[in-house]
Amino acid sequence: MGNKILIVDDDPEISSLVQYTLESQGHQVKICDSGREVLDTLRTYKPELLVLDVMLPGIDGYSLASQISEDLELNKMPIVVLSALEPSRTMFQKFPQVSAFMTKPFNTDDLLEAIKTALTKK
Repeated sequence: MGNKILIVDDDPEISSLVQYTLESQGHQVKICDSGREVLDTLRTYKPELLVLDVMLPGIDGYSLASQISEDLELNKMPIVVLSALEPSRTMFQKFPQVSAFMTKPFNTDDLLEAIKTALTKK
């Protein structure tokens, strides 16, 4: 049985690719396509890792990472950030739970390695 992972991305192609990649490794995956539902889903689904896009409708990934880092129930959960915006990498360096920042398009092998590393550190 793999880990429970929440994917937050408003691009259905990216979400499907990440979901397929993770499920093929035995992980359980849930998808959110908007920032608004993420915090509730984190509390109900209780994933062991969050794959987070930066540009989202509702609440952006940076704001979500800020809220997660201040939440005692959620702030230990590792986050892998996916973004087409390479310059936003520096914004996420202040969050200790952000274990990887990957620029889109990304290699699925690199994504799996980043997720494996994040889950091992947890």
